[in-house]
Amino acid sequence: MKLKLVGGDSAGVVTAYYMCTENGAGPTRDELDFEFLGNRTGEPYLIQTNIYKNGTGNREMRHMLWFDPTEEFHTYSILWNNLQIVFFVDKVAIRVHKNNGEPNNFFPNEKPMYLFSSIWNADDWATRGGLEKTDWKKAPFVSSYKDFTVEACQWEDPYPACVSTTTKYWWDQYDAWHLSDEQKMDYAWVQRNLVIYDYCKDTERFPALPVECKLSPWD
Repeated sequence: MKLKLVGGDSAGVVTAYYMCTENGAGPTRDELDFEFLGNRTGEPYLIQTNIYKNGTGNREMRHMLWFDPTEEFHTYSILWNNLQIVFFVDKVAIRVHKNNGEPNNFFPNEKPMYLFSSIWNADDWATRGGLEKTDWKKAPFVSSYKDFTVEACQWEDPYPACVSTTTKYWWDQYDAWHLSDEQKMDYAWVQRNLVIYDYCKDTERFPALPVECKLSPWD
């Protein structure tokens, strides 16, 4: 999807572009999130990503961007197969979430997902932890979308064969199972320069780090 985000004073406003199971916000949902956190004029936009399995999230990462997302359209993509989930911004991998190939509670791969988008008031947490409130005098708040594309396996109950690794589709072939050398270089640059928060490094919040944090994004 190409998005252009709310310009000017967008404090407290969140634009979301995400995948979610059909029960939406239900207690056992799976979900892959792009959340764009608004700002006071002149402050940088932040992207928050999150991953839910069976209703459990708490896998937040936050990144700065290397451009102003309110000036032009930029492309935001999710690659999801049975081996990895990758969040891309303009084809640059900003987050990699690996599967260990064993039954687990961190990698969503057992339910179909739909695509959603929304824009909503989150001034209790979105901008400086809720210190900056939405200025409703600046409304309406508008995010713009264009050039949406999707390539996917259509879900067929009870469990479609294409969910398993079959190599039939481009997104389920070797080149999509791992980052390329060029993607690894971009990803390393992002990790060094743009990561604001990574739950896998939050030992105060998680004294025993989640299992998935021990998996290498480079494999």
